[in-house]
Order: sequence, then C-alpha cells, then structure tokens
Amino acid sequence: MILRRIEGRRRDLGGGFVVRRVLPVAGQRMVGPFIFWDHFGPVDYAPGERFDVRPHPHINLATVTYLFEGEIFHRDCLGSAQAIRPGAVNWMTAGRGITHSERTSPEVQAAGQRMEGIQAWVALPKTHEEVEPSFVHHPADTLPVIERDGARLTVIAGTAYGKQSPVGVVWPTFYVDVDAKAGATIDVSTEHEERAIYVASGRIALTGGEVAEEATMLVLEPGATVEWTAETDARVLMLGGKAMDGPREIWWNFVSSRPGRINQAIEDWEADRFAHIPGDDDERIPLPNDPRPKT
Repeated sequence: MILRRIEGRRRDLGGGFVVRRVLPVAGQRMVGPFIFWDHFGPVDYAPGERFDVRPHPHINLATVTYLFEGEIFHRDCLGSAQAIRPGAVNWMTAGRGITHSERTSPEVQAAGQRMEGIQAWVALPKTHEEVEPSFVHHPADTLPVIERDGARLTVIAGTAYGKQSPVGVVWPTFYVDVDAKAGATIDVSTEHEERAIYVASGRIALTGGEVAEEATMLVLEPGATVEWTAETDARVLMLGGKAMDGPREIWWNFVSSRPGRINQAIEDWEADRFAHIPGDDDERIPLPNDPRPKT
C-alpha cells in the first residue's frame, strides 16, 4: 500500500524562514507532475515584519501557491500584482522563463500576520516546457468542494471524485485539500496513476495500521485501494497524477527535461536577460554557489 514514507526536512531559507522540504528526495523525484514540495510555517510576523522573497527566475515548470493562513503578495514580469489568501490558488506557468517576487503587502506588514501554506512546483510536459509564461489567480470560492461526513475536500487542481478544478493544467493532475475532523474517513481516489498523501497537521491512520503525523508524505502504490482516518483534527493534502513523460533535472529554481536548458537559464540570469518586474526592480536573488549541472 505504501511505496515510500518521506519526512519533511527542515531548511532555513534565510532570515529565520524555515520550511519542511519533502520533494524532491533521493529515490522519489516526482509524484505525478509534482517535483517540488515545501511546507512553510506556521510562522508569526509581528507588526513591521514581513515575508520577503526577492525577484527570482523559473523555467519549464508551473508554481502552485496555496495558503492555510495569512497573505502573500505576488508580482511578476508580466505585470501581475495579486494578493493570495487562504483557499485561493496562484498558478504561475514559467514556460520559457519568468521572474517573480513574493512579499508581504505594506498593509499586512503594518498589522502583522500568521502565515502557513504549501509551495509546490509541477513539471510541464515536454510539449509545453517552452510555452509563453502566464499567471492566473483562482479565488477560493471558484474551487469545487466535496462535503463528507466530518470532512471538507477542496479540489485545488486537476480532477478528483467526479469534480474538476478550474485551474488550467496541461497534464493529468490530482491535488486535493482535506480539512478533516477527528474520526473522519477518506478514500483516496484511484483515478490517477501516482498518488501521495501529505499530513500538514494532525495525525492520520491508514487501513492496515500505517500512521502519519505532521510533515509526513506517504507515497502510495499505483492502483492500491487506500483509506485513511483522522485520529485528530487534521489538514491533509492528496496529490499526484499521471507519471511524467520522462525524468526532469532540477537546479535552484530551474526545472527541465534538458540539462543544457538549465545551463542556458543560469547564463541568462547571470547576464540579466530575464525580464524585470514592474514596480519591483531594485533587487534580485543571486545564483547560489551550488555545483552547476552538467550538460
């Protein structure tokens, strides 16, 4: 029933901002199209403090931001300027290349906030890696909701349980947020080839006795019939989709099926050839010192 158990690894991204990084990990590069998974927070910002991710680039992927608490203000080189709040979806397709920033708005910074959520990346199929970049915001009330006894399921992206999210995906995708009360039992949809369960908070038990707590991802066997029960109130994300059309390389913020394409993106960022962000053009994140990918 369980192919792999992955415990989130704590990473400090700077300034004391700590995430639990789950994907990628040795032996599990992707689950469906999901190639990167960070659980950030909960973190409290006092009045005057802010979340602050300076302009940085992406290629050949889509980023998916989903919040449980708080607010993040997104800007990108397309001119998008959008606050995201709990239950809404920011879906940014990097395609051939995009630059964006994620910060706290002045109004929220003045008041302070508590913030928690998931930052995920999905790989684009080879046919779509070099599409024009785009950004779409989907308010919370546009996402399909399924009510179960003791649980509320929101289809964030893709298809599940006969429902389809309005988020435009180009690869079969499964992404569901489950807000479950203690005692609720959920069956994991068997519609998709690759699936995983991520426990954001609380404790769950699977049929057969496997138990998972906060910051744990369970990757499931393809086709296995799986149910889980919330032993406490729990927030659980279910994710996956069709197996991707080949392996992907990942280095820093770049993902591609072609290592040489990542090297090109590195050179482009060094040479300041990525587009700039209107209204947020005074600084940017430099390339890391990590060993560079081989062509």
